[in-house]
Amino acid sequence: MRPKILILLFLLGCAPLSCAAPAAAAAYAWPLRPRPHVAREFSAPAQRWERGHRGVDLEAAAGQTVYAAGPGTVHFVGIVDGTMVASVLHPNGLLTTYEPLAAPAVAVGDTVDAGSPLAAVAAGHPGCPVEACLHWGLRRGSGHAAHYFDPRLLIGSAPVRLLPLGGDPPES
Repeated sequence: MRPKILILLFLLGCAPLSCAAPAAAAAYAWPLRPRPHVAREFSAPAQRWERGHRGVDLEAAAGQTVYAAGPGTVHFVGIVDGTMVASVLHPNGLLTTYEPLAAPAVAVGDTVDAGSPLAAVAAGHPGCPVEACLHWGLRRGSGHAAHYFDPRLLIGSAPVRLLPLGGDPPES
């Protein structure tokens, strides 16, 4: 099994023999075309209730088409805190989220493939240094059981950080 796939399986809480990740990993792609620049990195909070950035902000143009990153079922399309959001539930139990959106092209329950149009990017995402950004998120579970991941793990493009098994890094 390829090292990137093993890292992805470990981070997503799967045992290598219980997940169909090698086939599934190839099924994911960037949600914008061409490949976007990352304007703001993923930053997981130390505790789930603390502040963090639970996704990545991708530079975009207002009105640019947003595509499903992988195959699945549209889980949610609607307004959350004044922002249009869409999410796709993938067969492996992962959920990708996309915001802020305009002109949704899908409805809850629709089946999508990687590359299926979901909506258009709306301008005005807080913290975005350019006219428009797509906030792309990835999680497993919901509510208090939600675990957030850098969505670039799906496409083999996330930075990898290795930490010692014992906890704290050695003093230098």
